[in-house]
Amino acid sequence: MRFILLVEGYTEKEVLKDFLERWFDYKYQQGELKQHIRFRTKRFDGWHSLVNDVAKESKLQLEDRKKNQEIISVISLLDLYGSNKDGFYPANKKSVNERYEWGKNHIEQKVRRQLKPSDHKRFVHFFAVHEIEAWLLSDPNIFPTNIQRALPNKIAEPEKVNFNEPPGKLLERLYPLKMRREYNKIADGKSLFKKLDPTLAYRKCPRFGEMLDTMFKLAKAAGL
Repeated sequence: MRFILLVEGYTEKEVLKDFLERWFDYKYQQGELKQHIRFRTKRFDGWHSLVNDVAKESKLQLEDRKKNQEIISVISLLDLYGSNKDGFYPANKKSVNERYEWGKNHIEQKVRRQLKPSDHKRFVHFFAVHEIEAWLLSDPNIFPTNIQRALPNKIAEPEKVNFNEPPGKLLERLYPLKMRREYNKIADGKSLFKKLDPTLAYRKCPRFGEMLDTMFKLAKAAGL
C-alpha cells in the first residue's frame, strides 16, 4: 500500500520518499502498522504547475482502477514560503496560520470538486512551513560544524523561522560564509535528509507532525 505524493520541485522529489518511508517504517517496527507503507512521488514544475494541475492529476490517480487498490491517499505538498512570493494568498492573509489554513482549504476544495464523493477523503493537501529545510533545522547536529556554530537561536522552533529569511534562504546565506561554497538544495538536501531522524523532525515541527499524523490515520482507516 502506498501514498501518492505530489511535489513542486526536484529537492522534494529526491529526498521525501525515503524520509517519509523511514517514519512509517518506525511505526511498523513499533507494531502500530500491519505492513510497510511506501510512497510514489510525482514532481511538478514549481508551485504554479502543481496548483494548476493538482486536481487533474489527483483524479487520474484515484480513478485508475489498476492502481486504485493500492493507493491509500493522494497527498500534495507545497512550501508555504515559495507560494507566498507570487501573490497566491489573498492580501488579508498575513500570518502563517492564516495562509496555511486558507491555502489548504482552497486547494482541497478545488481538487474535491473534480473527484467522486467517495474519493473526497482520499486527497489531502499540506504545506511545509516555511520550506522542507525547516525539518532539517530540527537537528543542527546533521550539519557541518561551521554551520552548526552559525545557526541562530531561533531555529529551536524551526517552523517559526520567518518569511523574511526562511530555512532554505538561511542555509544559502550561511554556506558561502562558513563553508566557502554554495548550498546545493538537491545534493546537500539528499545528504542531510539521510542523516535526519524523522521522529525528531516530527517532535520539533508541529505542522510536519500534523501531516504525518493525518497520513497515519489514513493508513489505519485503510486497514493497515
